[in-house]
Amino acid sequence: MTNLNPSPLTPADLDPADFAPADLAALGEGHIAYVRPIRSDEVRRFFPQAPELLPGLDLFALLSASGAPIMLADSRDVVLANAVAQDLQPVSLH
Repeated sequence: MTNLNPSPLTPADLDPADFAPADLAALGEGHIAYVRPIRSDEVRRFFPQAPELLPGLDLFALLSASGAPIMLADSRDVVLANAVAQDLQPVSLH
């Protein structure tokens, strides 16, 4: 990626061809967290260390801007509260 000028951005600063996948994954890291509905059947894909869960449960995952797992809960409100407690701006991922 090219070095960006700290002054106001121009369209040239935002050329998608200059962004590597790692650059895009790092955008918002430490500031934004994604709230994602998740079924218990797919928990291990995001949380490999999670214990075996009953299939068919509706859960919520909190993921960092890069997609790294932060927490899993059975309540959206719990996940949102955790994001706010960690000074993260939660956004929904559908």
